[in-house]
Amino acid sequence: MTRFNLTAYALVVMSLLSLSSPAAAGPDGKPLYYQDPDGKPAFAAMPTKTPDGRDYKPIFEDDIAPPMPARKSAEPGKLLYYRNPMGLPDTSPTPKKDSMGMEYLPVYADNGSNDDPPGTVRISPGKIQTLGVRTAIVAMRPAATRAIRATGIVQFDERHLATITTKVAGWIEHLAVAATGDAITRGQVVAELYAPDLVAAEEEYLVAARIGGSLTAAALQRLRAFDVPDDEIARLRRTGVASRRIAIRAIRDGVVIDKPVQEGMRIAAGEPLYKTADLSTVWLNVEVQERDLGLVQPGQQATASFVAFPGRSFSGVVDFIPPTLTVETRTARVRIVMPNADRALRAAMYATVEVAVPVSTQPVLAVPDSAVIDSGRSQLVLVAKGEGRFEPRPVRTGVHGDDWIEILDGLKPGEQVVTSANFLIDAESNLRAALQSFAPPTDPAAPAKPKGAVP
Repeated sequence: MTRFNLTAYALVVMSLLSLSSPAAAGPDGKPLYYQDPDGKPAFAAMPTKTPDGRDYKPIFEDDIAPPMPARKSAEPGKLLYYRNPMGLPDTSPTPKKDSMGMEYLPVYADNGSNDDPPGTVRISPGKIQTLGVRTAIVAMRPAATRAIRATGIVQFDERHLATITTKVAGWIEHLAVAATGDAITRGQVVAELYAPDLVAAEEEYLVAARIGGSLTAAALQRLRAFDVPDDEIARLRRTGVASRRIAIRAIRDGVVIDKPVQEGMRIAAGEPLYKTADLSTVWLNVEVQERDLGLVQPGQQATASFVAFPGRSFSGVVDFIPPTLTVETRTARVRIVMPNADRALRAAMYATVEVAVPVSTQPVLAVPDSAVIDSGRSQLVLVAKGEGRFEPRPVRTGVHGDDWIEILDGLKPGEQVVTSANFLIDAESNLRAALQSFAPPTDPAAPAKPKGAVP
């Protein structure tokens, strides 16, 4: 859509809303726009004809805001007259309605005053109430925190994973723990293994013990190198009989998460029998957006909720922030350590997470987040100037709170900004600015051309 077509469309919108005048500056002799000859709310930026062949009526600056002799001498803020809501050259000293039932709009002595910045609009008190315009005071906000919201997935704590294996080859003759998911404790016998090398090592120890000397120490060292537990060595000394089976014990508390072996299988040295995980703590990997990453630090508190436990929250602590981001999602996988004493949390559970982060250590100037109109390239607010006047003002924003935004530049404490219906007001402000930009700069010393003259 071209700039001119956008202006024509904005004229239609603002006329239907009857917010205020669509007047704009324009050089003498050049129409600002063209309107349906019957006064209908149909506008065009260039000369246009109706379907029956009649020309659209050119609208000049003087047609929109007829000069009033009392305007220059009138007291600022004084009601001068009422004008046609469609921009037609028709005024009235008293309130009235047009043929479509639309109320005429009041014109005040300071309408269009040079003291107002470009784009300033005025809305009648009735329209302010109809549109539900609300304002808030720009004020200093004390130091506060905000919650960064993200999603995450539970996984096992890698620091508490373990693999149970042997240092000798052999055959599994008995599995004391035979199912994935079984809980185990440190030192518990989980399997019994027949290993010819272990049997030979025990018999060698018995022979060395009978002979005595340094051979006994060497044979004992070999048993311990094979991870033969002390109670088995004590039994060997007491009975003097080598055992066919050697017990395999759990090296820490946990739950079996993988069991790749079965009874009767032959295993090689170093081949895993079980993989276990201690579920007393779990990791919650949370996808934090790039824009929030600078606020997240290790040690901050986090709260998570899970679909499986409605109404219940789980607490944790930020433990690690990775040095890289995921290219496709522009997020960082932040790790949160969460206690899991009752073993309620399980791997792959989906979580909704809030991380409490400080957004400021000192008081900041702030406005409600609904007051800021963000185009993606710039931000602005509408400042309420009183008497129905609203000024669009660019601002520079800082950190975002849960429902407020820091203002770094553009506003002062005590000013009022619009927090609702601001998009409607901003539409008319853009309309005024757009129409003004169509008018080329004129030389003040040059004589004015008569209306309708050919440039």
